[in-house]
Order: sequence, then structure tokens, then C-alpha cells
Amino acid sequence: MSRRQVVLDACLGGVVSLVVAVAITANVGGSRGPDVGAYMFAVGLGLLMLVRRHHPSLALLATAVGLTGYYIADYPPIGLAVPLAAALYSAAEHGKVLLATSTAVVLVAASSFFRLREGTALGYLFGYELPWSVAIMAGAIALGDGVRNRQIRTAQQRQREQDLLRTSQQEAVRVITQERLQLARDLHDVLAHTTTIISMQADVAREALDDRDVDATQAALAVIRSASGQATQELRSTVTLLRQPAEHTPRAPVGTLEHLDRLAAATTDSGLPVAVHLEGQQAPLPTVVDVTAYRIVQEALTNAVRHANATHVDVYLRYRSDRVDIAVKDNGHGGGTSTDGGHGLAGMRERAELVGGTLTATAADDGFEVSASLPIEGVR
Repeated sequence: MSRRQVVLDACLGGVVSLVVAVAITANVGGSRGPDVGAYMFAVGLGLLMLVRRHHPSLALLATAVGLTGYYIADYPPIGLAVPLAAALYSAAEHGKVLLATSTAVVLVAASSFFRLREGTALGYLFGYELPWSVAIMAGAIALGDGVRNRQIRTAQQRQREQDLLRTSQQEAVRVITQERLQLARDLHDVLAHTTTIISMQADVAREALDDRDVDATQAALAVIRSASGQATQELRSTVTLLRQPAEHTPRAPVGTLEHLDRLAAATTDSGLPVAVHLEGQQAPLPTVVDVTAYRIVQEALTNAVRHANATHVDVYLRYRSDRVDIAVKDNGHGGGTSTDGGHGLAGMRERAELVGGTLTATAADDGFEVSASLPIEGVR
């Protein structure tokens, strides 16, 4: 309890004791006149205000017992509203509305009984004094209950705000995590494709050197240089994004379907001829779909170079009104690539599913095919 609350309750207790003491001194009824015992009741009722916040039920019941004892002792009447109002308010504020109401009703009935027995006029008691006391006590209970309800609503609102803040923070973490996962996939695709081409061309260059074929060696080295340059460009772009994870500016990906011909040429230069077939009206795609389509083709070509032992690959790109379909088919045997697993296939499938699309990988006697369907509508 704060110092301000202690001072406030002490002042309230002093007011209660003073008002009760004045009523006792007025000596407007009762068979016993004011004495030390009566004023001790006044002091005790005031002291109970100091415990009403932490022990509202105790303060209320103690006040009720004290008032009952006071009237049984037949001291001058002091009323109920002043000594009881604060205790009723505190009890209602702490959710003890039924206890406060019951106590008030019992005390009103007991007080009326003692006042009538002392000879108080019926009209004065029920026409003037009692209505005021009942109104004050009812107001104290209603005010306490209203304050409690407002505190509950405020706490609920604060909890909702905290939940919203926590949700927004979790969403921000999820977005950043997803972005990092996307960047990790990009790094995997770039490095896998580039290292595969470099490895194959290094073998070509080594064999050409053994045969003293200078032209073949220079051609292989040129392919290695081109592939490593492209990889360096994409890696720099990815590292820049990793250094600024909180930026919400749109990404400018290096690999899109605009670069498909360059990708096919690089794979062809590595020793595996690639033919690109376009169907439908070519149109701009949402960025995320464009990048996803490019990465799927890139990974499929990498798998073909690594595992298929193929001599030719066909890439089919079909533009539909609501989607773009991709098919990468080689004439090899698929090597050790499984249609169920493998990091490359799993990554391609995850990419397709992230944009609401599907991806299948099928092995057959005449080759291996990766097919994907990516929706265009509703994707940004």
C-alpha cells in the first residue's frame, strides 16, 4: 500500500471517528449518556478504516459487530451510513457484493429495531433518517462494484494489448526467420549449381590439358569464370540482405525467369545441353513466384547435371491465366536422386508450397521429370 493511500485512510478514519463522536456528544437518545466507552467505539470504528484495503471482509464484519455492540449497550444513536459506508465500498470493490449487501440489510433491520425500541418516531425513522442511510450505503456498494468492474475491464484491455504486442513480436520474428530460411535456400541453390558446373568444367580442363587442347581448356576456364562471377554477384546480394535483416524494403532478387536463358546457356556450356520451351502468353509474374520458378528450374538442372547421367534436358514453361506450370525433364536415369527425399527436392517442394503451389518428381525408364504448378492470383 502506498504512502498516499495510508494517509488517505488515516484521514478517512479520523473523519469517521470525529463524526461518530459528534453524534455521541449530541446525545439524542439512548438510556446511557456519552462516556469513555462510547467514545472508544468511535475511535475503534475509525481505526478499522486502516485495514479496509487489505482485509475488506474483516473490516466490514468488525464494523458490523462494533455497531451492534454499540446499540446493545444503548448508547446515543449514531446512524449507520458514516461508519459503514467505507467498509461497504471496500468489500464491494474486492468482489464481496453479496457480503456487503447482506451486512447492510441486517444492520438496517437491527438498527431500526433498537431505534423503535428507544421510542424514535416511526415517521422520522422511516420517512427521513432511514432512506438517507439506505441510499448512502447502496451508493457505496454500487460505487465499489463499479470501480471493480472498471478495474477488470482495464486489466483485460491491458492483457489484450500485451497479447497483441506479443503476437506482433512473434510475427516479426517469424517473418525474419522465414526470410533467413529463404536466403539460406538461395545460398544453397547458388552454390550447388555453381560448384557443379565448376567441378565438371575443371574435369574438362584437366582432360584438355592432358590432350594439349588449348582451345578446349580456354573454353572450360571461361565457363568456370562466368559461373563463379554470377555466383559472386548473387552471394554479395544475399550477404547484403543478411546484414540488414530488419529492413522491410522489397528484395531485388538476382535470379528470375528473365535469367532463364542465361541459366540454360551456363548448363549447356557445362556439357549438358538444355532446351527451353515457352508456351502461352508471357506476362510479368509476382516477384515471389518469379524467384521461386527460377530456383526450381535451377535446382532441377543441378540435379540433372549431378545425378542423371543425361545427355539432354528440356525445360517447359507454360503461362496460364491463373498459374505458371514448370516441367524439367532429362533423358537420364535419375542416378541416386529419390523422388521422396533429398535436400534439393525437399527445398524445391518447400518453395512451391510456400507460394501455394505443388511440386512432383517422377522417375521413369526414359528419364527424370520435375513438375511444378505455381499460382499467380492472390500472390504478392
